[in-house]
Amino acid sequence: MYSYLEFEKPIADLDGQIMELKKLSEAEGGGVDVAEEVARLEKRSAEALVEIYKKLSPWQKALVARHPDRPHCKQYVDALFDEFTQLAGDRKFAEDAAIVAGFARFGGQPVAVIGQEKGTDTKSRLKHNFGMARPEGYRKAVRIMEMANRFGLPVISLVDTAGAYPGIGAEERGQAEAIARSTEMCLNLEVPVVSVIIGEGGSGGAIAIATANRVYMLEHSIYSVISPEGGASILWRDAARAKDAATAMKITAQDLLSLKVIDGIVKEPIGGAHRDPEAVFEETRKTISAALSDLAKLDGPAVKQERREKFLAIGRNLG
Repeated sequence: MYSYLEFEKPIADLDGQIMELKKLSEAEGGGVDVAEEVARLEKRSAEALVEIYKKLSPWQKALVARHPDRPHCKQYVDALFDEFTQLAGDRKFAEDAAIVAGFARFGGQPVAVIGQEKGTDTKSRLKHNFGMARPEGYRKAVRIMEMANRFGLPVISLVDTAGAYPGIGAEERGQAEAIARSTEMCLNLEVPVVSVIIGEGGSGGAIAIATANRVYMLEHSIYSVISPEGGASILWRDAARAKDAATAMKITAQDLLSLKVIDGIVKEPIGGAHRDPEAVFEETRKTISAALSDLAKLDGPAVKQERREKFLAIGRNLG
């Protein structure tokens, strides 16, 4: 059973009717033939799903990106990589479970993997701090990237965070400096870096591991300098205007592709990634594989220079 978002109520109503009919048939021992009515309702539900998802607003896309059942980093790691060996700790202060990082094989090729994990239930969400990394998380990412550069391994990052953790302790331990160092490390790597925003890409917390040669977004993911709620609080001093902020801020994959901030969009199933995770994993696999094949043509200095030029060009020549 899916968790329905507020704008999916017509679909939820139809699916509820389908479930009631099936329960009625089971209660009657199969004596009531509901197959025809169930088929009719299922067709209406599928059509409603297509119609709704054809015209999602930026705010609705934000809700899909935050869907509780949306696949998270660890699920992508399990699906896309073999022999994943996770490393822990920044060798300075502590382990940060919000950043999952290590080494693995992607299609047989050794790679470094860095991702943000939000968790899937209350216990795991608390453990992973809802995907909001502390300074030691970004210092762990730097440590992994340094090793990848040393051994000539491509870096693949999976972004899913509302932003870096803004707590007092994180600020005391140099949160801004850690984000800047991680971003700097991304820029200076002489190995290919491919990043996929699988849910939310929030501010510096995202860019710290997404300063990549190729940046892709899932069709219903979002990427922004601040959350819509935060943007509304600043612009209008009213978080309730998050819908307006989401539109004004151009946070969707479609907007960002047109602005040349990202390099491509990974298609999701109708209804979002949570409705068919396996299909999303396969599309993501194909996208990453194509990017790595393309970047393999460049040597180390050329990879670094291409990445630098990519980010310097953002915001220019949009006409």
